[in-house]
Amino acid sequence: MTGAPSQAKPRHVIVLAHPNPQSFNAAVAEAYRCSVESHGQEAIVRDLYALGFDPVLREPERPGPDLMEASPDVRRELDIVAGTDVLALVYPIWFGMPPAILKGYIDRVLGYAVTPQAVQARHGNGLLTGSRLISITSSGAREPWLAEQGQEASLHMLDRYLAHAFAMQSSEHLHAGGVVEGFAKRFVDEHLYEVAQRARRLCSAVAADHRPYRPAEAG
Repeated sequence: MTGAPSQAKPRHVIVLAHPNPQSFNAAVAEAYRCSVESHGQEAIVRDLYALGFDPVLREPERPGPDLMEASPDVRRELDIVAGTDVLALVYPIWFGMPPAILKGYIDRVLGYAVTPQAVQARHGNGLLTGSRLISITSSGAREPWLAEQGQEASLHMLDRYLAHAFAMQSSEHLHAGGVVEGFAKRFVDEHLYEVAQRARRLCSAVAADHRPYRPAEAG
């Protein structure tokens, strides 16, 4: 589902960065969405390739002394992401890095008007203050090989950096290695189940955040 967000209930924005709508990553995004909605919370999927999102950051969009004006595509994403309770990034690892289209989304949308000083002070731009981050990734290589290359540590480092830079309250990571053509359906089902469980736990945490405070009645 896509569209303008509602503030009536907790909201999860799922940013999908894979060009194939039939991919494992697309199935992950769908499993996460279904789990969130089954728990009565809102899920908004932003499929960057389907949207034709332009990842190129241009000079007028860089934060500086001059007044910045967000382009229409960035403004639309800012309106959707602002104040979300959970930001879920779903993407494959390509050559040790996220796809360029996702890096562009971080540069142009999440990092809009964020200066180096704001990053160091953990102020961000207010877009994601207090939100939760979950990154769900995949790779053709399996986890032991990735760990030997330092890839596993770098993934968690990116999560921690984003959570710090944008003043988010927490980050977590779920990864599936060995995602290659012809892998077993059982493998897919097991991982999608884990995705749904992670979404369920985040829904519970977010619901607790939203629970109104009611002081105990005097007895």
